[in-house]
Amino acid sequence: MRTGDAVEIRGALARLRRTTGLPVAFGGLVEPGRLQVRISELSGTATAALRALAVTPGNGLGGKAVALARPCAVTDYSVARHISHEYDVPVAAEGLRAVVAVPVVVRRRVRAVLYGALRAAQPLGDRTLGEAVQAARDVEQALVVREQAAELLAAARPRPERPGTAPGAAEDVPGAAREQVREAHAALRALAPRIADPALRAELLDACALLTAGAQGPAAAVRLAPREVDVLACVASGATNAVAAERLGVTAETVKAYLRSAMRKLGVRTRGQAVVAARRAGWLP
Repeated sequence: MRTGDAVEIRGALARLRRTTGLPVAFGGLVEPGRLQVRISELSGTATAALRALAVTPGNGLGGKAVALARPCAVTDYSVARHISHEYDVPVAAEGLRAVVAVPVVVRRRVRAVLYGALRAAQPLGDRTLGEAVQAARDVEQALVVREQAAELLAAARPRPERPGTAPGAAEDVPGAAREQVREAHAALRALAPRIADPALRAELLDACALLTAGAQGPAAAVRLAPREVDVLACVASGATNAVAAERLGVTAETVKAYLRSAMRKLGVRTRGQAVVAARRAGWLP
């Protein structure tokens, strides 16, 4: 499991316990190249009975959730009739009775399973089930963002340099390819603030720096705030204020405020002039 993915699962389990009041939560990701979930994260457990348990599709409650790609729950695990019982021993060792298992589905593929459990045999209410599903949706969103970031990073890797050109310089890329670089830069700038993993976020911003690397670099006399650059990158890609606001997770009024501030610093009066000036100053590719 990637470290960042493990962090997402761990955080989701903590939120699951906090929002539902369930005393126990655990989960893990589908192992790459194998059709099984490896339980790797435990929260609130009293034993290590569930640690490293391999759950295969169709088996037990979690395996059923994987096979059906939907949440499954039981009131009393040990006597539930609609699941198989390959994992009764570790579940009983932990003393679990009522259990819910929710798959994490990314791009139509189950990537992980989150469990919440009680040590008493009683129905899990709609609110509890809803919160468990929301915890899984949070992980799905995080994994999608991480995959988008990885794809954009791959697209943003600098091509081999031609003699006499600056390393990674966007000015070396002609025509439509240059527009692709600019679109990737805008997408990376919009994506970076949504990344919880500091290392991945720093890598994204480093990629942005590569895309804007040229002979000049940012002019010392023009210092733009990170969000001002984010807004200008969206504007440069053709986004309206409303679209930029959606991408950046802010309001349209906030976008306008950042844009006005950037225009004032750049000494221009229009959006188009702001983009041109930002490119000349080395803030945009």
